[in-house]
Amino acid sequence: MIGFSLTKKSHALLMSVLTALLLFAGWPAAGFAPLLLLAWVPLLALEDYYFENRKTVKHKAVFFFSYLCFFLWNVLDTWWIYFATTFGMAAAIIFNSLFMATVFALFHFARCRLGSRAGYAVLVVYWIAFEYLHLNWDLSWPWLTLGNGFAAYPRLVQWYEFTGVLGGSAWILVCNILIYSCLKLMYAAGKPVNKLWMTVSFTAAVILVPVVISEIRYFTYEEKQNPVDIAVVQPNIDPYTEKFSSMSGREQVEKLLKLAATVTDSSTDYLIGPETSLPYSIWENDLAAHPDVRTLKKFLQNYPQLELVTGVSTNRFYETKPASLTARKFPDSPEYYDSYNTAIQLDHEGDIQIYHKSKLVIGVEKIPYPAVFGYFEKFAIDLGGAAGSLGTQEEPSVFESPKQMKIAPAICYESIYGEYMAEYIRKGAMLIFIITNDGWWGDTPGYRQHLQYARLRAIENRRSIARSANTGISGFINQRGDLLQLTSWWVPAAIRQKINANDTKTFYSVYGDYPGKIASCLACLFLVLSVVGPFIFRGKIDN
Repeated sequence: MIGFSLTKKSHALLMSVLTALLLFAGWPAAGFAPLLLLAWVPLLALEDYYFENRKTVKHKAVFFFSYLCFFLWNVLDTWWIYFATTFGMAAAIIFNSLFMATVFALFHFARCRLGSRAGYAVLVVYWIAFEYLHLNWDLSWPWLTLGNGFAAYPRLVQWYEFTGVLGGSAWILVCNILIYSCLKLMYAAGKPVNKLWMTVSFTAAVILVPVVISEIRYFTYEEKQNPVDIAVVQPNIDPYTEKFSSMSGREQVEKLLKLAATVTDSSTDYLIGPETSLPYSIWENDLAAHPDVRTLKKFLQNYPQLELVTGVSTNRFYETKPASLTARKFPDSPEYYDSYNTAIQLDHEGDIQIYHKSKLVIGVEKIPYPAVFGYFEKFAIDLGGAAGSLGTQEEPSVFESPKQMKIAPAICYESIYGEYMAEYIRKGAMLIFIITNDGWWGDTPGYRQHLQYARLRAIENRRSIARSANTGISGFINQRGDLLQLTSWWVPAAIRQKINANDTKTFYSVYGDYPGKIASCLACLFLVLSVVGPFIFRGKIDN
């Protein structure tokens, strides 16, 4: 231990709370991200006490105190979910903390079985494998992926174009382990000076080398000049009192177009409206004939070169029962239908391209593992025109224009999934459009964090981003992750900017979350070794 004792429970409590507070203090949107590089040190010190005294203490305390730490961190950084759903907030915080504490407890178990040095490698591997799983399973809630913590500091993580956010998570963990090792050596008996200075020097290199590389990349990166003229509209329609209740679809379309007319002219290439701009479910079979869609087409007649991308709540009708697990049966007929949170691209000739949101908000737009959790569907709230589990499409698809431009139409929550966004790029997307409705969370850190996370997608794929949010914040992001021309929260607005399209794929765009894939394979190996290792390597494991 490094100069203090954990013989009292109050000391262990202090360590777990301190890590939670440091994680909170380092998190976007207002946090100081470099704190994340040492935020885990108190928790590592706590675990180290139980490791050093593993023959005399109860190891379940590691799980208890780590759960307390992660529970507090989840509360401090995601409490704002409450404004949308109390049940969803409670479930997200309780289960996310449980998953994190389980991973930490498994690390402690592996360290006790495999030794100190191997144990710390296991922590990095297990955590990255967990974050990768959390990005891809039905219980996905990757909001607190460690690598997201540097979203507001893009100059420090330009190398995400090679590793994605999971590389950032690994960097954070390794830095914490090395800093704790330095502190432990400083307080060690006998003062091993040479070993201390070697460890300090190595730790400094691990921290500074990625930062220096990132700074150089930031200031030397040049965007290929391929400007696209884009107008973004922020209608600012209250999702609770207007959008899905008191304000008609026609009124909302007219407000959107009135704002659009202030910034659109004959040279504008794209007009972007937010998620569920057309809020009341429209049957896709008759989409082109719907009065609100016809109003949009009439507006586009004045701008033959203009493409409109916006959000719609849609339904798809099936005469016979489809294979879709989300299909709903009409109560008084044998037919079925699916409901979708949809993005459309519309041009002046009336051609419509459709994309269905596929990364759905758990507990709101989908119920995970319906065979197990189907009962809880009645608690789902309406955050997009239809409550309960929505339909999806199997993989992302891009919107194309006659000018050979391809667009990634990301809807809201999808923008926090790095590998999913990279799939758009592999399909040829040259720009990313994010349409969202962040008003559900009120004026809280939620919508500000959501904006910041989008900056990481720009860096990972070197794609410019245009973002239309119903209530804010709308704006643009360049390929280095810089924020451009942001609108204010809860203010109707229309803005316009030229941003550069890019058709070059980054290493991350091509290979996606490969750190997670590698970690997942290694995690399986370490799990097996944790069980059988002491019998195989008896007497050869370091303590």
